[in-house]
Amino acid sequence: MNIAVLPGDGIGPEIIAEAVKVLRRIAQDGFDFTFEFAPVGGAAYAASGHPLPEATLNLARSADAVLFGAVGDWKYDTLERHLRPEQAILGLRKNLGLFANLRPAV
Repeated sequence: MNIAVLPGDGIGPEIIAEAVKVLRRIAQDGFDFTFEFAPVGGAAYAASGHPLPEATLNLARSADAVLFGAVGDWKYDTLERHLRPEQAILGLRKNLGLFANLRPAV
């Protein structure tokens, strides 16, 4: 299973790092995972000037699954709406035909 890993901003990278650890442990029991990482949200904006770079979107399109962290940070609040980090999740939903996301709860 090819997984697009999009850590994002804030607590996203920390949560994603732990989720990948869990999946790597599961892989030891016979599951086959391949992880490809890409920037999204504020991290992507800082690196490329866009919250959902075309390369990230293409990776998500070609993956079997997308592991998405979190997006957003107050320092991006003054950007034009189409450049704000949260536009990444909206763009993914639109381009992948999604309408909801699953959030873990403890």
